[in-house]
Amino acid sequence: MYFGFTWRDGDQAMDGPGVGGPFPTQADAEAWLTEMYEELLERGITSVSLYHEGRPVYGPMSLTE
Repeated sequence: MYFGFTWRDGDQAMDGPGVGGPFPTQADAEAWLTEMYEELLERGITSVSLYHEGRPVYGPMSLTE
C-alpha cells in the first residue's frame, strides 16, 4: 500500500527504488527535492519521478538540466 507523495529514480520502473518520501503534500515533496537534488546527483540519480499513492504525478524529470 502507498501513502502520500514519493520520489522514485526516474530511470527505473514504477516499482524501482524510492529515493525520498513519503511526504504528506506535493509541496513538501518538491521542497525536499529542491534541498536534496545535489545529493541525489552524487548518488548517481540523474532523473526522478513523483508518485502519489503509487500513481505517477509527473516525470521522469532530469536533475542535470
